[in-house]
Amino acid sequence: MSGDIGYSQEFVDVDGARIGVQVYPEPDGPAGAPVVVLWPAMGVRARYYRPFAVALRDAGLAVVVADLRGTGASTPAPSRACRYGYAELAGDVGAVLDALKPRLDGRTRLLLGHSLGGQAALLHLALHGADAVDGLALLAVGVPYWRSYPGARRYGVLPYTQGIAATAAALGVWPGWGFGGRQARGVIRDWAYTARTGRFPVLDGVDAEAAVGRIGTPVLAVSVDDDQYTPHGTLDHLCAKLTAAPVTRDRYTSAEAGAALDHFTWVRAGRPLAARVATFAAGLPRR
Repeated sequence: MSGDIGYSQEFVDVDGARIGVQVYPEPDGPAGAPVVVLWPAMGVRARYYRPFAVALRDAGLAVVVADLRGTGASTPAPSRACRYGYAELAGDVGAVLDALKPRLDGRTRLLLGHSLGGQAALLHLALHGADAVDGLALLAVGVPYWRSYPGARRYGVLPYTQGIAATAAALGVWPGWGFGGRQARGVIRDWAYTARTGRFPVLDGVDAEAAVGRIGTPVLAVSVDDDQYTPHGTLDHLCAKLTAAPVTRDRYTSAEAGAALDHFTWVRAGRPLAARVATFAAGLPRR
């Protein structure tokens, strides 16, 4: 294991924000390896993904990890003055891909998202087109629609998510009390909409729900065991929207990982999953 591998910290400026980007060294082996651009979960810093980034690199992939707007090295810090939401997060994905273009030319490109990062990557493809990438990997991603949760738990999801949204609206920002870290109220507004309706909102005048259905990019969709935030049913609900895309739907089990899993800990027990992502990337059409 190459656990001592570091990364270089870079930045991409977009619409008054600054997106932090961690670029890992090229993997060993032939030049021109597929490139994975990873987008984190809500409130999770890019540096948390270092074990998984190293596992992806050891599997033969070039790796870039970006901080979501307002988290980690990315600005602005969420405040009452911040009005951004899902549309801006999707736009940030495109800005980072544009900045990386000289390193991506001629190479297979894969967007990889965890939780909110997966939604941002998916919405980028829906709103801005898929020409810049060859595949999308959704790991522990799901639309948190309350009806897609198992059993009686669903009846707690709706008041919980809408209570967070009401608090963010009243305060002008979500302070991060026990969930998601500090977030702009627009992000919480859009997230709560998906939890309430099971649909993506209209973003920048575009029916994002319909646009997701037109995505044709190959998708690897993997849910993980014992995920407290996006259990298997929430990813099934999301995959049902991808009516035009070839979807490989899979699960990552505790037995395969050799460790207990949840919405976050899979990152630190993800070497078999990294190998699965590498296999998916190798099967994508080459540019």
